Amino acid sequence: MKKMGDMLLRRDAFSEIVMGNTAIVRAMVEAGTRVVSSYPGSPTPEIALAIQSIPKNDRPFYFEFSTNEKVAAELAYGAAVNGHLSTVFFKSVGLNVAADVFVQLSLMNIIGGMVVVLGDDPGANSSQNEQDNRHYAHMSYTPVLEPADPTDVYHFYLEAARLSQTHRMPVILRLTTHVCHAKERVAFGAWNPIQQDDTPQFDPANGPYIPLTTQAIEQKRTAMARLERVRQRAEETALNRVVDNGNAARGVITMGLPFLSLMDALDGAAAQPDILKLAYVHPLARDTIIRFLSSHQEVKILEELDDVVENQIKAMAFDRKLPVTIVGKTQPEDWIGEYTPDKVHQVLSDTWPDMVQPSPTLKADDPAPHRPPQMCPGCGHRSAFHAIKQALSPTDITVADIGCHTLGFLPPYEMGQLLMCMGASTAMASGLRLFNTSRKVVAFMGDSTFFHAALPGIINAIFNRHPITLILMENGTTAMTGHQDHAASGKNFNEVTDKIPVRQVLEGLGVKHIAEVDTYQQAKLAELVTEATSIDEFSVVIARHPCMLKFTREQRKNAAYRPKHVTIDQGVCERIHTCIETFGCPTFTRDSQGNITINTDLCIGDGSCIQTCPTKAIIPAGKKGKGGEP
Repeated sequence: MKKMGDMLLRRDAFSEIVMGNTAIVRAMVEAGTRVVSSYPGSPTPEIALAIQSIPKNDRPFYFEFSTNEKVAAELAYGAAVNGHLSTVFFKSVGLNVAADVFVQLSLMNIIGGMVVVLGDDPGANSSQNEQDNRHYAHMSYTPVLEPADPTDVYHFYLEAARLSQTHRMPVILRLTTHVCHAKERVAFGAWNPIQQDDTPQFDPANGPYIPLTTQAIEQKRTAMARLERVRQRAEETALNRVVDNGNAARGVITMGLPFLSLMDALDGAAAQPDILKLAYVHPLARDTIIRFLSSHQEVKILEELDDVVENQIKAMAFDRKLPVTIVGKTQPEDWIGEYTPDKVHQVLSDTWPDMVQPSPTLKADDPAPHRPPQMCPGCGHRSAFHAIKQALSPTDITVADIGCHTLGFLPPYEMGQLLMCMGASTAMASGLRLFNTSRKVVAFMGDSTFFHAALPGIINAIFNRHPITLILMENGTTAMTGHQDHAASGKNFNEVTDKIPVRQVLEGLGVKHIAEVDTYQQAKLAELVTEATSIDEFSVVIARHPCMLKFTREQRKNAAYRPKHVTIDQGVCERIHTCIETFGCPTFTRDSQGNITINTDLCIGDGSCIQTCPTKAIIPAGKKGKGGEP
């Protein structure tokens, strides 16, 4: 980590192999960024890891993980209208949370500049959908730059920062999952730090900063005028570039990851098309695109997800009556998934089958079995679900939320039968309870989500007397995205801070029925859930256990971790298979004869499984069992 931090603060020009999420931090440093905020979410958390590698006292900008994306965007906006170049970053669906403030940013005079870094997720690698956030950009009159690789990420951030400062408007830098995580050698420029003037520069005269009805129309005119000036910049920049293969018959217009996949797919092609690689995907460089269309007979538009660029380019050609055939998306699958090289090869084959080489068909002699996602060995959520399932009826309704515990919907737990977005479980459960006198409704939620977006739904359940039970699964961290701290952790990104205890928040809101238990106490947890669900009022069970992955990592760092394991007393085991079929820890292995053994590479020896075996066949390693086997 120290080596990375030193690299990010080097004064001289240099080159280094880095991932896209690291390259952007060096660009932040060079651009003079002063304030950075975020809420963690894949594919962007490594940006924060790179920032963390820079010691706090050496860091040239302030950084925080805010409570949620909306707060992070509001903080960055506040800093920007006070004269500081700011950046906010989050994942694709995080923009939905921030949308209330985001859609108004372009109406404001952002004197310091503000870059919005989006980690979009074609293919839904880590998201509940694969939404195309370019639609938000069109709705809000916000420019979008889309890099293809870490080198682009570096240069495009510098461009976005300059654009934003020059035109005093937000600019989106749209990364996608592969661009965030790709690695290549990037040539970085020199960094000549300047003394930052931190004198507050906010002045209402720079506004108006109050988006009332009397101001909104004029603010919209201003936003549209700024966007047109950015379009003119898009016509001039070298970031939009043409790969001239001397092919007047065929051309391709593309951007981002599809460009790199296109270059792979064309490898070995006899007659390669000319390529226009766009950096600015909103607004489009209209004159540049028209020149490209005018000089080709047929042009393929290659873009991931929705046909946003395609429809605009077709409109340009139609308005000018250009004699060019434009080929966009033709198959339903063209709107779905990442445009990796194999996907682009197929798309090109559908369009120009004579151009690309046949794709080799690979057949595995022994195909890998399907491997579903699962909770880690020792995860407190596993113990919780195992116990809670015993306390509920098969007809009861369980509502999931976002987090590691979302995986509870998979076998063998099958807890959490519907899911929407962060913090939604309580309100959805409240709706499911209306006119429902026969089926109990239980909602699940993590402690990070509790602070992120859940409080309004909880307050609503209290205020409107919805008799549901909330299982608050507290593990002390934002586990799914990389163990970031939250308001109850006792520290933030930068320092130790006061905890905001979940129980005290609930009590302050007026919740009368609150129980707490460690999830490893499975019998007690089942008892408390039974009691809570029998109460005809809003009730909460705080099911607490530290994230064991985080805990064991910290123990290893402190040289305090001593690996322990459990074993199976084969003389006692009756092959009931509760450990496999009901508890479901991946540590257990069943052979073709039904014998259970322990995978010691996975087992952490937490012992949460011992209480689940009806014959007491699971014992600590080294202890002699009743069956006489160690």
